[in-house]
Amino acid sequence: MRVPAPLPRRAVAEAAGTAALVAVVVGSGTQATGLTDDVGLRLLANSLATVFGLGVLIALLGPVSGAHFNPVVTLAAWFTGRRGGDGPTLREVAAYVPAQTVGAIGGAVLADAMFAEPVLSFSTHDRWAGHLWLGEVVATAGLVWLVFGLARAGRAHLAPVLVASYIGAAYWFTSSTSFANPAVTVGRAFTDTFAGIAPASLTPFIAAQLLGGVLGLGLVAACFGRPAPTATDTVLAAPARPAEGSTPTS
Repeated sequence: MRVPAPLPRRAVAEAAGTAALVAVVVGSGTQATGLTDDVGLRLLANSLATVFGLGVLIALLGPVSGAHFNPVVTLAAWFTGRRGGDGPTLREVAAYVPAQTVGAIGGAVLADAMFAEPVLSFSTHDRWAGHLWLGEVVATAGLVWLVFGLARAGRAHLAPVLVASYIGAAYWFTSSTSFANPAVTVGRAFTDTFAGIAPASLTPFIAAQLLGGVLGLGLVAACFGRPAPTATDTVLAAPARPAEGSTPTS
């Protein structure tokens, strides 16, 4: 069995991966805004860049940290694995979630710096409407359903392509353009660009995402039943934890 990376290294991978993801989302949105006044073309460019960037990041960092990049995914992995011991521990959750959030903020700041936008400026893009919150519930439920459904079906190796494809599709079929990620949502509050979200809009978006995560796990249970004793609900290529008393190596 492959020995996992130490927890600090996995947390760094989560921070760096989430930062890169937000940099792709914010940077491509800013680039598109400078190239065209057509909002549809802006969204198309933004979604395509996100699909390609996310797929690459999952393939690259999945073997290190599991490539969660998302507190909902991390919490869902903990919840489904808490009895069988296959998911992350609370200590790992406590390392992953702050790393993802700090990384997301850093990615937004980096994207603004690359495009000479004001750094550390809060978004003024209000996203406050019930239909947008419903879109976030749907987007996040679908993401969790897909990620953990692939794990239950023994097809987690397809996650780089399928998860990225799902997010690209959800950009277009959800009213909210599928944030589906509390850390990314917080990060996008730190940029007053095409991809931004006003800080006042964060709370209902994140609440909708958490609700979507719960519903997504319900869909997994309804469609796939209980996992087999040897199955794991950890995401993508999340490494197993070392045995008691062992020393992780890279």
